[in-house]
Amino acid sequence: MENFQQYLKAAVDAGASDVHVKVGGPVIVRINRTLIEVQGPPPTEEWLNSIVTAMCPKHARERLDRDREVDFSYYAPGLGRFRTNVFQQKGTFALAMRYVKTEVPSFEQLGLRPILRQIAEEHRGIILMAGTTGSGKSTSLAAMIQHINHNFKKHIVTLEDPIEFVFDDVQSVIEQREVGLDTMSFEHGLKHVLRQDPDVIMIGEMRDATSFSAAISAADTGHLVLSTLHTTNSAQSVGRILDFFKADEREQVRRQLAGTLKAVVCQRMVTTVNGTVTPAQEIMLNTPTVRKLIEENRLDKLGAAIETGTDDGMRSFNQDLFDLVKERRVTEKEALAKASNPQALEMNFKGIFLDEGRRILS
Repeated sequence: MENFQQYLKAAVDAGASDVHVKVGGPVIVRINRTLIEVQGPPPTEEWLNSIVTAMCPKHARERLDRDREVDFSYYAPGLGRFRTNVFQQKGTFALAMRYVKTEVPSFEQLGLRPILRQIAEEHRGIILMAGTTGSGKSTSLAAMIQHINHNFKKHIVTLEDPIEFVFDDVQSVIEQREVGLDTMSFEHGLKHVLRQDPDVIMIGEMRDATSFSAAISAADTGHLVLSTLHTTNSAQSVGRILDFFKADEREQVRRQLAGTLKAVVCQRMVTTVNGTVTPAQEIMLNTPTVRKLIEENRLDKLGAAIETGTDDGMRSFNQDLFDLVKERRVTEKEALAKASNPQALEMNFKGIFLDEGRRILS
């Protein structure tokens, strides 16, 4: 275990975000999105088995024996917390570990747009942080929770699998519940959360109809619900939510969603001119136009509503990437690689702006 701690310390000292370990290959770390080999003897099956046994908490070990893979949070003394996934490949264990910084970053440190403060200060409704794996959703969501914690007297209950950032009470009172350790399942935890007198509920991930039904019920009764969702843009998120439900349930859910949704913020990580990463954000707010489009099931027009809603605080990925280039934080090449519509963004760089969104809405 001592050798393993040295690997983790080297990774943290080098600024790595992830550590990958498997039998027979070198230990790999990810630094600024690049995979780098760590010099040292390749892990053996016996060594890795001993590491997994030492790391894995009792409740996670039972799930690992049953499912051959499990997620849990591992605390390394003197280093901090790692979001850990143990799985099997070629019949042997492997580890994928994401280092979670002990200090919750601020909006400024993460490069988040100022509108997110306003979104986090909503009193009720559903706020979704969307994006693909590795897009920084959980970190941005933690920054929003910390903003509430520092500025408002709220009772915040989180339901996570596993716990990533650990919050200390500042003005708010925060209870963090880990699936498998503090509650048997997401479904079980969500069933009882409204009896715990929360003002704010943070659900680690929207993953099925049960979790979203619970979110709608909580929002309907005056609570603020924050969660993450796996989608590639904000406009697609509404359709993704409806896909959780059976066809005969979607009409009612869509109308409930139109009344409870507050915002969807979707992120993509882009490399800056300094070699670090920063999020490009697409922000959809539930303006009267967006609400009407959801109510009328005109979801294909949501992208146009985002593009034309800049006065309300909305922005598309192309608009945000254009601003990042204008602020000299990101190169044109990187922006074009991450754009939803590279051709349109390239025209923007040349000073050509087509008001396509208003034409679509009209």
